[in-house]
Amino acid sequence: MDLLDDPVPGSNTPEFSVSEIAGRVKKLIEGELGWVRIKGEVGRVVLARSGHLYFDLKDDRNVLSCMTWKGQVSDLGTMPEEGMEVVAEGRMTASGFQSKFSLNAQRIAIAGEGALMALLEKRKKALAAEGLFDASRKKPLPYLPEVIGVVTSPQGAVIRDILHRLRDRFPRKVLIWPVAVQGAACAPEVARAIAGFNALTPGGSMPRPDLLIVARGGGSVEDLWGFNEEAVARAAAASEIPLISAVGHETDTTLIDFVSDQRAPTPTAAAEMAVPVRHELAAWVEQAGGRMASSLSSGVLRRSQRLRDLARALPRPDALVEGPRQRLDVLGDRLGPALIAGVQRRRVRLSDVAGSLRPTVLTRQVRSERQRLNAVSDRLAPALGRIAARRREQLEARAARFAPRLLAQDVDQAKVRFNTITARLQATGTRQIERLRQRLDGMDRLRETLSYKATLARGYAVVRGDGEIVTTKAAAEAASGLEVEFADGRLKLGGGTSVRKAKGKPPEQGSLF
Repeated sequence: MDLLDDPVPGSNTPEFSVSEIAGRVKKLIEGELGWVRIKGEVGRVVLARSGHLYFDLKDDRNVLSCMTWKGQVSDLGTMPEEGMEVVAEGRMTASGFQSKFSLNAQRIAIAGEGALMALLEKRKKALAAEGLFDASRKKPLPYLPEVIGVVTSPQGAVIRDILHRLRDRFPRKVLIWPVAVQGAACAPEVARAIAGFNALTPGGSMPRPDLLIVARGGGSVEDLWGFNEEAVARAAAASEIPLISAVGHETDTTLIDFVSDQRAPTPTAAAEMAVPVRHELAAWVEQAGGRMASSLSSGVLRRSQRLRDLARALPRPDALVEGPRQRLDVLGDRLGPALIAGVQRRRVRLSDVAGSLRPTVLTRQVRSERQRLNAVSDRLAPALGRIAARRREQLEARAARFAPRLLAQDVDQAKVRFNTITARLQATGTRQIERLRQRLDGMDRLRETLSYKATLARGYAVVRGDGEIVTTKAAAEAASGLEVEFADGRLKLGGGTSVRKAKGKPPEQGSLF
């Protein structure tokens, strides 16, 4: 008998498993292509909850899937956005799990200055639509800040120019927050610096600045791109401290310039905007003091001249008192005779009144008043007697209402009401007790239904070993004694040894083993 199958044309072609061919393809792609740079338009962008970044690169005919692992995202340089034209660098790889090849992107750069400008215009329109560029939300700069915060690189000429200009014009306290002014770390560090200055407590151990300056020297569009990031623009817009942007030269315009409270063409100009010139301010104060002194002197002179003019129009002091002095002399001459005449008039009036006050007149009036009092007292006693009798009759009528017969009637009525209420309460209690008894019986029937004894009545049994319920053969063999509970009682059996001895024999009819 021939054990070999009939030969089939092409049967000498080697066979591969799916995993083997996927591995061959993966090695081929990674070995042949390796590190590549790919230019294309960004399509779908997804930042997963795990931190991994997935996006598509496309041209007019094809789409390439790209991914950047969580640990590589911070080194990308530029975060991809849909519609952006970029150059992505990374390693090609293939996934046998889904039979797909993709790019592990590790660096991303904008493809050309035209694409950067297009992206910048897109961001400007979006932020302008939110009202972040409105002049109404811009804050005025303080005239003479006590503390100035500067966000820039600690190296380079920018910080030296700012400090030198401030020292020349008006020395102030300066806090420097060092940041990267270009590259991937620029935008997050500048945003954190602005937020950090705003988070300082006014009057704390670290003084909070009264004014912020965000500065950088000139450079290309790519060098200044960190200040065009949306995070920096939103941080500047959210700043409660007035902010001056001084990024690049006078011809350079970045996104932070539109949201800042004031834009300076250069870092040196920002320092000039921040403080006035101390010598000019002192000269102005001196000039203002001189003008104030001159104005005060001229005002005093004008008022003195006015006072002299008014004084000349007033009469002499003697002329002012001559008239009143004459009136006083005339009235003094008339006072003596007028007092004598007044005393005479009052003496005559007293004599007229005293003539009618004789003793006989007073005695007559007293006698008349006594007679009138006696007449009134004679009528008072009968009137009081009538009032007392009327009050006594009213008291007796009210006392009759509280006779024993009326009180007995009230007690009988109260007894009837009490008996009625007692009967109603007793009937209500009886009904409530009956309802509770019926509910208790129902719950007891439910307990009997759910009890395991109802299961025993259907032919099942409960096996206990050493007081514990036995559910396995090993536990039954290990127990020193067994007890079987049936529906009509319990039966004790031998220990686990007898069980092991009977293990080799077939169970008899009705045996538990």
